[in-house]
Formats: sequence, structure tokens, C-alpha cells
Amino acid sequence: MIDDLSKLSRHFLKLKNNNYKRYLIENKDFKNNRLYIIIGQRGVGKTTTLIQLLLERANGNILNDEILYIQADHFKIGDKTLYEIAEAFSLLGGKYIAIDEIHKYSNWSKELKSIYDTFPDLSIFSSGSSALELSLGSNDLSRRAIKYTMLGMSIREFIEINYKIKLRSCTIEEIINDHEKISHNIIEELLKKDLKIIPLFLKYLKVGYYPYFQELNCDENLYKITLEQNVHTTIESDLASIFPKLTGNSLKKIKQLLIYISESVPFTPHWQKILKILEVGDDRTLKVYFKHLEEAKLIQKIQSASNKLNKIEKEEKIYLDNTNLLYAISTNANIDTIRETFFINMLLKDNKVHLFEDGDFLINSKYIFEIGGKNKNFKQLKKEKNSFVVSDNIEIGIKRKIPLWLFGFLY
Repeated sequence: MIDDLSKLSRHFLKLKNNNYKRYLIENKDFKNNRLYIIIGQRGVGKTTTLIQLLLERANGNILNDEILYIQADHFKIGDKTLYEIAEAFSLLGGKYIAIDEIHKYSNWSKELKSIYDTFPDLSIFSSGSSALELSLGSNDLSRRAIKYTMLGMSIREFIEINYKIKLRSCTIEEIINDHEKISHNIIEELLKKDLKIIPLFLKYLKVGYYPYFQELNCDENLYKITLEQNVHTTIESDLASIFPKLTGNSLKKIKQLLIYISESVPFTPHWQKILKILEVGDDRTLKVYFKHLEEAKLIQKIQSASNKLNKIEKEEKIYLDNTNLLYAISTNANIDTIRETFFINMLLKDNKVHLFEDGDFLINSKYIFEIGGKNKNFKQLKKEKNSFVVSDNIEIGIKRKIPLWLFGFLY
């Protein structure tokens, strides 16, 4: 059994490896625990990351017998359980096992717990859908596993992987306090390869979030088709695996809901209206469908905040998760929605984002941002402290006016 799986593992280690390492490997600790679960949208690069983690531990040697990569739903596993595979691998001296798409395996939580508890010399790296919950079922892994959420590429990573230009990431505070210098330095680096940031940014908005753009030979039409297929697979396969009580009709309604949202973003829920349009039985069911789309990272809910106490009041607007999704599945995306979607998508990794009545967004209960084009002024912000205009179509800002593209360097 292990011989066959080792051959398959080596095939995938060679096929799926990539020299470029995403922010997750660069910034997160994968050494001080024995069980890691990487969750994220389909297509963001989880498989490549698992393989890179294994090869790091084998000094790049795909023939090393101490590492094993398996896909949880691969037919070669046959009737063997993950526990049985881990047991056999450990007996042969195995030390590091990666289990991809763990959500496709029906008893994943119980078996990961048993593997972790039984084989103390074995480290486990696994990946799963964004909707995966560590506490699903009766086998709570939250005290054993470290869970990392993997996002799609930032524009910084998009430039690095496609144009081989090494650029550093920034914090929100660095951007606020020193955006003119940071922007200037980035633009100077790009000019060394005859590149300009605005065309790169426009391309990123359409095809830059998912790393498989390179694998598709930078074909924008093929990228769009692949993204649409991944959305369908996320709903029809991933959600169905994680939430087996979802019926075929439920999955159909969830897809219809996503399409409805995509044509209306930024979208404010009016429950009774949506119930009638989608012919869903009740509010509770409809809200569950919304929750599943959010868990799958296909949509983002942004809540409003009180002007006085920064108190969260209610859900107010719903956006698609990223601009690539917007271009792929919406036929009605306007430039304001594209700008706001990009800004939210970049900020949500390490920051709290709320709507704000005197500006578009309140960040970390402290900074107010108004998003617009290059001629956007401060009229709407009035005399708000810590308020900034974020402008599209400018290379370098000035004082409290910051270029929109620069927020793509937050990770």
C-alpha cells in the first residue's frame, strides 16, 4: 500500500511544486506544532503550499521516504482509512504526511485526532475548503490543530510571481504614514523592467487573485472559465461534502443566490424580496444559504458601525470576495464596486472593516477611508480625524490622499 502511495506522492511532489513561496510560508510558523490545517478558497494555492512544506523538510528531495503527500479522495486510497495509511507510514519511519482536500473525507476530524494522538513522531499538514470547521462533529481539533486561512494573491505577489520583482509588504500604519515614499520606491523598481503600476493593477483586478493564471499560460478567457468552474465545484462538491444535509435543490438555490448577489453588489439584503425571487421557504433557510456562501469565501459581509461608539449595529452590505470573481460572474460590475471590493479584500486579512456614515469604511475602529477616482476630494469626510481619500488611477498620492493600488501591498 505505502509503495503505491509513495509513487503517487512523488508524482504530485514533482508536478505541483513551485519555486515561488506565498506569504503564508514566508510569514507563518510551521515548526512548533504537529498538526496544521490550511483552509482557503479553491484555487488559491493550498496544494502547492502543502508540497512546499513537505519538500522543505526533505531538503527538496522528492525521493525522501520520510515525507508522503496524499489526496483524501484519491481512488488509490481504496478502502484504507487515513489512520491505517498513517500507521503504515509511521512504522516505515515516516515523519511528515500531507493530506490534501481533507473535507472530501467523511470521517476526517475523528481520524486526524487519532493520528495526532497515536503517532507522536508524525507531523501532519492538511488542507481543506474555507468552509471547514475544526469543531465539526464530536471530535474537537481546536486544541490540537493550528489553522491558517490562505488568501488569494495580493498585487505584490502577482507582480513577484509574474515579473520576478521582489517587493516588500507594508502594514496599514506604514501606508498611512509613509505612502508617498513607499509608492515612489515601488514605481522605481517597476521602471527597471519598463513596467508601470496602473496597467499592472488593472490586469490584477481581472486575473491576479488566483495563482493558476500562470499555469493557464496567462490566457484571460481560459482563466475566467476555470474560475467559473471552481465556483460551481465549490458549491456542488465542497459545500456538499462539508454539509451533507444540503440537498440538490438547496445547492441549486445557493448558486441562484450567488448569481443574484453578483448582479446587485454591493448588496443590501431584503429578506422578503429575496424569498419571493428565489422561492425559498423561510428567512432562516435563506440566512443559512448566505452563511454557506460566506464560509466558502465567495462573498464578504461588511457591517455598519455607530458614529458615536463604533458599535456594530447590523449587517448592511454584501460584496463578492474579490474582483476576479466580480469580473468572472457579474455582468453588471461598475467601477465603484470594483474599487470597494478590492479595498475590502486586501484589508480583511489583518484588519477589521466596517461601513461608516461619513466615509466608505472604518478600519480598526480608527481610520476612515473614502474610495474614489483620481479627482475624489475630502468633501464627504468633512473634519473627521484620521480620515483619508483612497484614489484610483494615480501612481503616487500626497498627504491624506493615498493610491488605491498600494493597499495591494498589505501582504
